[in-house]
Amino acid sequence: MAITLYDSTVGSFLQTLGAVEGFLAKGLAHCKEKNIDPGEILETRLYPDMLPFRFQVVSVAHHSAGAIAGAKAGAFAPPGPSTADYAGLQTLVSDARQALEKVKPDEVNALEGKDVVFSVRDIKMPFKAEGFLMTFSMPNFHFHATTAYDILRSKGVPLGKRDYMGRMKLAK
Repeated sequence: MAITLYDSTVGSFLQTLGAVEGFLAKGLAHCKEKNIDPGEILETRLYPDMLPFRFQVVSVAHHSAGAIAGAKAGAFAPPGPSTADYAGLQTLVSDARQALEKVKPDEVNALEGKDVVFSVRDIKMPFKAEGFLMTFSMPNFHFHATTAYDILRSKGVPLGKRDYMGRMKLAK
């Protein structure tokens, strides 16, 4: 059986988006249990020159559902600024998962060979859709999901590897 562009991208996005929903829920539960305002986490950074938790979560949605939309449109750019609160970030991730659940395999597989341009300031990076999704958005997606997870861990949220891995596709 051949692995398709849909399987390689949307399948992976959905697994990790489900995990992100789960660890965000655990983060909120931890805040309630410890009487911490979840808003305190939003600007947390692992290091001063890294972007904060809010940006990490926004980027998870942007590099998953947003990347598929960008590949379809032929253009993609970094996410804009966000003022989302913790609940808003949870909604953003849930909305991204729901949007991807509606995408049909044929839609994504048909993107192979399509031109996609990533633009930031005056920089333009030309890709084919499969290169854009597999070598640009997928690594960014996992980087930002991991960083959001790590920020929650640094705040004492009791998470483990299984919380990051999400639902695996086990043999039946």
